[in-house]
This record gives sequence, C-alpha cells and structure tokens, in this order.
Amino acid sequence: MSALPSGKVVLLRGAQRPPSPIDRPPIEWLCEQVARNRFIPVPPPERCFVGDGDFRAVGAEFLGHFVRVGGLKPADRVLEIGCGIGRMALPLTQYLTGAYDGLDIVEDGIAWCRETITPAYPEFRFHHLDAANALYNPDGRLDAARAALPMRTGVYDFVILTSVFTHLRQAETEHYVAEIARVLRPGGRCFASLFLVDHAARTALKDGATRPVFVDGPGPEFIADPDAPNGAVAYDEGFFLGLCAANGLRPAAPIVRGAWSGRAQAASYQDLLVLEKTETVR
Repeated sequence: MSALPSGKVVLLRGAQRPPSPIDRPPIEWLCEQVARNRFIPVPPPERCFVGDGDFRAVGAEFLGHFVRVGGLKPADRVLEIGCGIGRMALPLTQYLTGAYDGLDIVEDGIAWCRETITPAYPEFRFHHLDAANALYNPDGRLDAARAALPMRTGVYDFVILTSVFTHLRQAETEHYVAEIARVLRPGGRCFASLFLVDHAARTALKDGATRPVFVDGPGPEFIADPDAPNGAVAYDEGFFLGLCAANGLRPAAPIVRGAWSGRAQAASYQDLLVLEKTETVR
C-alpha cells in the first residue's frame, strides 16, 4: 500500500484505504478518513473524561489544526501534554512517522492508551504524572506548579496542549510554560488551544457574552466558576505571551481566534496558538 505524502501507510487494524482524490490536499482527505474510520477504537463512555463531541471527529479536526496551523511534519518527535485517553494520539498514528510521547495526570486514561494504542504502535508511548489538579486528579502526590515533566531536555520538535492551560491556575501555567521551553529543541514548536483575552474578548467578557461566562476582574487569569476554579481558566493575552517570551517562546503564526469569545465563523471553539522556541532566552 502506498504512503500519503504527509502520513503513515497503515490505518488501524481492519481498515481499508480507498484511492485519495487527486484534487484534494492529502491532510484534508486523511482527516475525513480518520473521522469516519470505525476501526479506530473509542474508549467506553464510563472511562472517557476528555470533553464533549464525537471522539473520532474531534481528534480528526485537531489533526488538521496541528498540520495546517501548527506546521506539524510527519517525522517530528511529538510530546502531548494532557493526552487524556488518546483522542489526539489515535489520529496521529495515521500521520506521524516519528516518535510520540503522551503525558497525563489521569492514570486510567494512560492505562487505556497503553492497552489499546501502544501494542499496535510501539513508537507511541504513554506516561503518567501524578500531579494534583482539583478537577482531574485531586489526590495527586505532586504539586503541578513544581513537578518536572519526566522528559529529557531539548528533544522534541512539537509539543501539543489541547485545553490544558484552560484548567491550570497561574502558578501552574508559569511552570508548564518553562517546562515546555525546556523540552523543546531550538526551532521546535508548541501548539496550544486555550482562552486568550485580547481587547475583543475582554469586551465580550465584560458583557457576559463569552462561553463559558468568566468572572470579570483585573486578570491575568479569569475564572468561570470560583467554586471550581480549575473548571475553566482564561488568560490575559499580553500576560500569556509575555510569559512565553520570557521563556524563549515566540508566536510562530497569527493567533487563530476561537468562537468562545463570541467571534463569528471561528475555526475552532478555543483560540489556537503556535509558539516557536528561539535559540536563546532574552
């Protein structure tokens, strides 16, 4: 079976690949195939904790974002922080030819990925970090604002965080950004989906027009529910980009604005941010 120019040659067990239309970009075709491929496993509902929406379709959507917005290449070595229960990893098995490491604080999600994905794709490895989070891992042993990621320095080409900063408080976010900068190689990229409060989003926030509705305040973090602060967190854009710059991470592409702040015709629900690691930290 011939390989796509942008991806892996084999779908998960039992799938059949029809000819790719020659007048369509390969990544568009691949995302459609992933979204409707019934052979891609889906975790049972009682084990799934990664949000709403069709499991395969959401993963396929973000595969497209990683490639088109983030510039992900098939040979990239990838780290996914907050890999959950494999919603992004499964589509990536059909695209990546390089190594993948997934990291999450929910042990059951890591167990499912190890049982389901790694036997078919040994280059996809999954790691548990027992960091505390009031929403996802309240009994975690480690302080999320201090725990080092169990990954080597400067080895990754691409780091993924989909809706991770949306559940981290300021001290945790500051630590994670520093750790992302540590594990990326110079020139490597980080793709993050999150809530960034620019001028337009701040106006919507003041009017109570965001989804979710965040409590207005001075920032730099904005909380949707003070009784469950890790449930949804937004960050002042200037603060967040300044934090990234201080760690040698600069925007590599224009921010793709999400629908959460009331924008029409948005490409995704959350904002999409791509950062690139510079050679030196200023």
